[in-house]
Order: sequence, then C-alpha cells, then structure tokens
Amino acid sequence: MTTARLRYGRASLAVSFFVQGVAFALLVTRIPAIQNRYGISDGLLPAFLAAVPILAGVGSVATEHLVRRVRPSRVLRWSQPVVLLSLLGVGAGRELWQVAVALGVFGLAVGALDASMNMLGVSLQRMYGRSIMLGFHAAFSLGGIVGASLAWVGAGSGLPLWVSYLPVVVVLAPGVLAASRWFVDGERPARTGDTRSGDTRSGDTAKAGAARQGRAVSFKLLLPLCLVMTFAYIGDSTVSNWSAKYLQDVLGGSEQLATVPYNIYMVTTLIGRAVGDLGVRRFGAVAVVRAGTVLAALGFAVVAGAPGAWVGMLGFTLLGLGLCVIVPQTFAAAGRLAAEKHGPGASDAAIARLNVFNYLGFLVGSPLVGVIGDLWSYRGAMLVPMVLVLVTLRYAHSFAPEPDRYGDGHERPRTADVG
Repeated sequence: MTTARLRYGRASLAVSFFVQGVAFALLVTRIPAIQNRYGISDGLLPAFLAAVPILAGVGSVATEHLVRRVRPSRVLRWSQPVVLLSLLGVGAGRELWQVAVALGVFGLAVGALDASMNMLGVSLQRMYGRSIMLGFHAAFSLGGIVGASLAWVGAGSGLPLWVSYLPVVVVLAPGVLAASRWFVDGERPARTGDTRSGDTRSGDTAKAGAARQGRAVSFKLLLPLCLVMTFAYIGDSTVSNWSAKYLQDVLGGSEQLATVPYNIYMVTTLIGRAVGDLGVRRFGAVAVVRAGTVLAALGFAVVAGAPGAWVGMLGFTLLGLGLCVIVPQTFAAAGRLAAEKHGPGASDAAIARLNVFNYLGFLVGSPLVGVIGDLWSYRGAMLVPMVLVLVTLRYAHSFAPEPDRYGDGHERPRTADVG
C-alpha cells in the first residue's frame, strides 16, 4: 500500500518540478530584455546562452559524485533556492560581468537541480511500483506555462526585470524550502565499514558493495538511452527556437500567429504528460515510447510539408503529444536499468550521467537546424530531427523492465494502489 510518507514525498517533489518550470521559463522568455539591459551584442549572446547548458552539464556531473556522500534530497533542497536567487541576480545586475556570474551560478545549480529531482522521481517510482514520472514532468510543463505567462505580464507592464522576478522568488523560495521537508530518498547502498552484525567481514562486504555500485554504471550500458535523450532534446529545442520563425517566414503566418505554435506545444506537452502515466500502467513503457516517437516523427513530417500556417500548427500539436513522453521515460528506464544490473545505489549515477545529454541535445538542436536551413531549406531542416527521433524505435526495448520483476511487461500488480 502507498503510505502517507510516499504521497507527501510525491507531492513535495511535484512542487519542485513546478517551480523549476517557472524559473526556467522566466529566464528563457526574457532573453531579449536581458540582452537589452546589459547591452549584450548579437555576436556575444550565443556564447552567454551556450554557457548555461554547458555549466549545467558540469553541475550534473558534479552531482553524480556528490550524491555518493550526500542524499539527493539535500542537493535538491539547497540547489533550488540557489537557482531562484541567481535568476533574481540576472535581473538585478548592471554590469556585464554581473550577469555572466549570475548565469554561471544559474547553470551550475540547474544541473544539480535537474539531476537530483529526477533521482528522487525515479526512486519514488520504484517505491510506488507504478509509473509516476510523467506526472512530475507534467508539473514542470505547467510551471513553464505559468512562468511564460508571468513573463508576458512583466514585459507588457514595462517593469524592470528585477521587479518582475522579485515577487516570484519571494513566494517560491520559501515554498520549496518548506516542501523539501517531505522529500523521500530511495534505498542507498550500505555505508562503508558498517559492522552492525559484529563480523568484520560484513564491513568488508559493505565496502565492496558500495564501491561496486559507485563505479558500476558504464557509458556502454547507458549509450542507447543517452542517444534517445539527446535526440529528444534536439527535437524539443527545434520547436522552442524555430517554431515562431518557421511559421512566419516559411508558412506565411502573421507575427501574432507565429507566437501560437510554442504555446500549443507547451499545452499539448502538459496534456500528454498528465495522462501518460495511465498509458504506461495500461500498455507498458515500451508501447508508450513507441507511440510517442511515431507521433513526434509524424509531427515533424507535417510541419515540413505543411502548405500553410494552420496545418503547421497541427504538426506542432502532434510534436507536443509525441515528444513529451520520451524524456521522463528515459530517466525512468536509466534508473531502473542501473538498479537492476548493479543495485539501487547505481541509479543516481545513471541519472546524473544521462542528464548531461539533456543539455547536449539542447546545445546541438538550435544551431543544427539553423545551419541546415541556411545551407538547404528550413523545410528540409525539419526532417533532420524527425529522422533522429525515429532512432528511438531502434532502442525502444531499453524501456522494458526485467521480466522477473514485472512479469507481464507492464506494471507490477498491487493489491492496493492509493495516491
């Protein structure tokens, strides 16, 4: 039976995902205002934007080593307020070096935050015995919609950046610290030198087990999922960075209509993730990932061949419904695979390493489409992420749980399932 402790842990972690969605949207949707405030040239702006995911990757790698000594809940508890405060720093500075420092801190903290959030999500899913990861990412999508809406209000009212950021930080930072009281960590490997049985050999066994779990996760084991994660984020960044330009310049939509595709994408992402866990419980993770992959590829094909703006928006709708299920299930599959092969302690390391490929896809996606669009055509450029996303079908078997734990290929049966 699902205990109250697990339900509180699930709710508190959903709060963290939601707040992260708000913070990220408040940053990326106000990039033009940040550029104007600090006088960042168009030539220098890409360097600033690239630095954030690069440093986030560093933060994720550092978290892999940190959680061997500190529980992921503690990393999450203190990294999230740092993200919010650094966001405020981005809006409050005056000199170029100040925004560089603030964005650097934001990137490092986001890497630790993303890694630790997904570590807790995967361990909670393991304790629940059923799919709940998509629900956490749905909370992130909802936060993104709220954050983008707050950014729109701030931009429309002409408020300085720090004024529009301050109320959000004042409300959310204490909120996430309070919610962090109920975080639930997963099972940890035995501590080195634990000899409670009185036999010195038990300490040696614990030491060997902890060491084995600390180094167990090889890149070869995770490679298929790393590719899936990278290609999914190439698709996601294509929509984020190019949907408005594509609808206006290629499909002939108006400037106002060009703002609609990304909003549609965000809403359909929220809807797909909100119901996705039910699909995983009913049909299994492999079937859901395959269906999402086909939908995403179909969406890119529709966008590439669309005769006009309205058909193009249908393509972006399909993209949101398809891509939204892949990333949460990839985190879940990596954690489960590492735990099944090498024990629960290996799950955190797997997720931290996989999380780096989130940022790699984000870094590669936008320039890849831009270069192909300039050299060939933007319609043709939309076919590239389509082909890359289809690679997921080749590795869909990686999302299947071990048959000895989930005998029917779906979720483990439970006599009671509450929460």
